Amino acid sequence: MHQRTITILGGGFSGSMLAIQLAHLNQPLAGTIHVVEPRPVLGPGLAYLDRRAEHLLNVRASNISAFPDQPTHFLDWLHATGIPICESNFCPRQTYGRYLKNLTTTLLAGPAGNGLQFQWHQQAAVGVEVATDKQTATVRLADGTEIKSDVVVLALGNFPPPLVAGSGSCLAHPGFHNNPWAEGALRNIHPDDEVLLIGSGLTAVDVLLGLRADGHWATITAVSRNQRWPVGHQLHTMLYPSFYETKLRGLQTVGEVVAVVRQQVRLAAEQGIPWRPVFDSLRPHLGAIWAAWPLAEQARFIRHLSSLWSVLRHRSPPQNDAALHTMMTTGQLQMRSGRVRGMEPVGDRLRVQIERQKQSTYLTPRHVINCTGPLLDYTRIPDPLVVSLRASGHLQPDPLRLGILTDEHGAMLNAAAEVSSLFFTLGPSRRPAYFESTAVPELRQQAVALARELGRRWNAG
Repeated sequence: MHQRTITILGGGFSGSMLAIQLAHLNQPLAGTIHVVEPRPVLGPGLAYLDRRAEHLLNVRASNISAFPDQPTHFLDWLHATGIPICESNFCPRQTYGRYLKNLTTTLLAGPAGNGLQFQWHQQAAVGVEVATDKQTATVRLADGTEIKSDVVVLALGNFPPPLVAGSGSCLAHPGFHNNPWAEGALRNIHPDDEVLLIGSGLTAVDVLLGLRADGHWATITAVSRNQRWPVGHQLHTMLYPSFYETKLRGLQTVGEVVAVVRQQVRLAAEQGIPWRPVFDSLRPHLGAIWAAWPLAEQARFIRHLSSLWSVLRHRSPPQNDAALHTMMTTGQLQMRSGRVRGMEPVGDRLRVQIERQKQSTYLTPRHVINCTGPLLDYTRIPDPLVVSLRASGHLQPDPLRLGILTDEHGAMLNAAAEVSSLFFTLGPSRRPAYFESTAVPELRQQAVALARELGRRWNAG
């Protein structure tokens, strides 16, 4: 039996889920899985290490088992640990983090049933060197440790948001928060401080709920080009039959797909079915719909429809939606249409330029929070490991700047468009292949598929 070594760079959700799925492969395997993760906890990553109880998952508890073939696994764990089923079935992210930590702790306790050993390195990877025969790669860690690997998997998760336009002079200002998830961010905001949010997606909703829980009562203004908040989940049990095979398979333009979806929404409404089940029926096929579009059509979708798609597809739990509407009704939360074009410190405040239809207005809040979401463009990511792999040609950003170019298994393409046998990736980095590559069900399926592919190659080699 072949002894192999796989090194997973990143021990957040995607990396840990891959390790978990490798441990559950139903075949004898010999080797070691190294997980490189500098955070103090393996499993939750940034997303589920969240310590705020008001920050909820936006996927129901019944849909986020770690194992697709055991759909009640997470619910069973909640019962076994004495944690009550979460209100409206949307759990705090910290609860799901405990679940992931429990699963990874079990991995580290001893060999898996299939023979694999697991090791966690609580530090950062600083470089990867490919052997001259291109059959192995050596991962170098911050303390000088070197791990000779047959496969290296990038599971780097999300990177901090790009810097807000024109905000360079404000980096040291205590009121400017370019990354709301940074350690200690937002702790210096007082209840009577005026706040401006840049963006109105799920990150902005989380920030609002956190401020509300802390007793914040002063005005909060959200600046958004489209003035859209994520729509709320509805507690319905209706299903809509899939129409992908009969209506959507192979359609190569955004316009064709939109026309079919609109038609199905109308047909559903005639039957008393809301639009949400229609959209939900598309979920298993979103990657195939995206992949069928030529690059120009994918760019068209990003340019014209991605922001609308995001608020319809990535919904808020009902209680979050209700809190948001309460804040708008009372006037505490206000919306401004436009883009932030500049920012400068003015004493203990920030003067923010908001442009709309080539007209500028100015606000002077005490705090500005960037809620635009993570940096996806791998040509701009400054992480030393990414920079090194990019410079050596082993990592190729995609033309739309959504992530990393790969084949259908997640094997990375090099500068010559050759498929690597050494480097793989999963998680948000695979947005070029799927577009939707952020939620638990999609990332879990990626981990299952990649684990099976690596297991197949393990014994075939």
